[in-house]
Amino acid sequence: MIQTTRTTNWLGERWIIAGCGMAAFAVALGALGAHALESHLPDKFPDDFAKRLGHWETAVRYQMYHAIGLILIGLTPVIRSKFRNVAGALMLAGTVLFSGCLYSWVLLDIKPLVHIVPIGGVCLILSWLAFATGFVIRERGEDDS
Repeated sequence: MIQTTRTTNWLGERWIIAGCGMAAFAVALGALGAHALESHLPDKFPDDFAKRLGHWETAVRYQMYHAIGLILIGLTPVIRSKFRNVAGALMLAGTVLFSGCLYSWVLLDIKPLVHIVPIGGVCLILSWLAFATGFVIRERGEDDS
């Protein structure tokens, strides 16, 4: 049986709440892309409308994937809290950088932000590796400090 403390529960709850909020926001942004942007973008960016809409859809999809990831992080009390928090922080930061910069480029045409997208992608990769590392270390039976 896994024993949890109030602090451990609170840390998990924080990631679950963040993930649920991020998922809700992804649904809203997906609807915006499917309805409003399809009629707005061709007028504003006639040359690369399809490319921008594709980037929007990628941003929404990655945001939803990582919202689910944050919920998983929150629901997994068996890994060490420091790895869970590193994974959650990297996942949240990576989503903001990756999806946020794509959203900004599509809507505002701020081209330098496109160069930040790969940094967000690296954060997302590192978040999954930190999450997995927490399981590996737990499997080895190291203490839960």
